[in-house]
Amino acid sequence: MFKRTQRNQEYNQKRISPSVVAIIGATLTLIGGFFVSYNYIQSKKVYAYDYMANIFYESNEQEEIASQEQEQEQQPEETTEESDTYTDEYIGYLVIPKINLNKGFVDKRSSENDVEKNIMVIEGSNYPDVDKGNFIIAGHSGTGWKAFFNDLYQLNVGDEAYVTYKGKRYIYKISNIYKQPKTGKIAIYRDYDKTTLTLVTCTNNDDTTQTVYIAELENVEAE
Repeated sequence: MFKRTQRNQEYNQKRISPSVVAIIGATLTLIGGFFVSYNYIQSKKVYAYDYMANIFYESNEQEEIASQEQEQEQQPEETTEESDTYTDEYIGYLVIPKINLNKGFVDKRSSENDVEKNIMVIEGSNYPDVDKGNFIIAGHSGTGWKAFFNDLYQLNVGDEAYVTYKGKRYIYKISNIYKQPKTGKIAIYRDYDKTTLTLVTCTNNDDTTQTVYIAELENVEAE
């Protein structure tokens, strides 16, 4: 009897308690879930944003686009050659029928390409004729003659915007509208498989945010 009791005691000492087993199992499950979720999130980051845009609306600031890549190979980008010469004349027009907007834009290298003078084509963005490119335009809202984007707040998903450029009319439909804090940088969320138009302006009646309008190309027509 003594030997049997001794063996039972040795067995109980060697056996791992159910609570310890449960803790170990839960820990392993959490670790496995973390790695699965991490890989999934990393694979989807390319769809989460296009790049960070440093867009400033003060007259003495320099506007620029800073391209960001997150653990992915940079996709080849189709570009159009730009002439060494350009004028300060309008090279195209942005038309939004719903808000009666019809405003020209100049070459992005022109000194007139400034939110203090016109709607501004952001440096680093693509013109409308670049397949899967992103044509980014910034403009003031608020009051005064230069508040060209003052009525953008009236737009909704599904509304249309047109860009005329080099004898063609590019028809876009708004697919996303979102706000970003005024930190000097704006994250642009778009589909890499689509040719897009992005409009950026200060949020109506909100001094702390800016609003981004993403529109996807629906059709191209001859003027």
